[in-house]
Amino acid sequence: MSGHSKWSTIKHKKAKTDAARSKQFTKLIREITVAARQGGSDVDANPRLRLAVQAAKGANMPSDNITRAVKKGAGEIEGVHYEEFSYEGYGPAGVGLIIDVVTDNRNRTTAEVRHALTKHGGNMGETGSVAWNFAAKGVIRVVAERCDEETVMNAVLDSGAEDVQESEGTFEVYCVPADLASVSEWFRSRDIPLDSVEIEKIPKTLVELDGEEARRMLRLMEALEDLDDVARVSANFDIPDEAFQED
Repeated sequence: MSGHSKWSTIKHKKAKTDAARSKQFTKLIREITVAARQGGSDVDANPRLRLAVQAAKGANMPSDNITRAVKKGAGEIEGVHYEEFSYEGYGPAGVGLIIDVVTDNRNRTTAEVRHALTKHGGNMGETGSVAWNFAAKGVIRVVAERCDEETVMNAVLDSGAEDVQESEGTFEVYCVPADLASVSEWFRSRDIPLDSVEIEKIPKTLVELDGEEARRMLRLMEALEDLDDVARVSANFDIPDEAFQED
């Protein structure tokens, strides 16, 4: 099982702390704002906005915050203008990184990302140097203890999803990105509790890490995702389970 999946599982567990939840709200609000700006404020006609609003509700964000973010994105009330783009770079041992950001200050974000990379043994890369090794997929996560395997498997077959894997007590359901909204809606209509619904960049090949390189990679991932302007980080590392134990 790839380090990508392990890191995603750990990230969702960390998101349950108050500090992490505050950062999560900040990132969700930015995603809602950008989605509404690009596709309009109609949730039914804007799949990206629908997913963002679903994620915000899943994180127990107050409805007033969601409504305000949608209105700001649609230009109905004044708000900050965000732009989104990606950096490509490398971590320890040449691990490839794609760092997706949403920011109102490109210079600040570039400096913060560069600092995090340098501090933890990484560096910036040229555009296209890493992206070739990743493929976008819709990913739906279901906590195994909240839903039995047969129910999830039947849902995968009937909903139009492509595949499912079990990792760290979580079922990870994969689909074409364009189908993510409809597949997740199908799961919800069957009362299957979803832990997360996201479009992720899945690595095609992996770099195996152990020892100090693995620990440095984990510290780099955490440092990058702690930045308010960073929406998500994709990486192609694979590490042993013991590297995820706290020091």
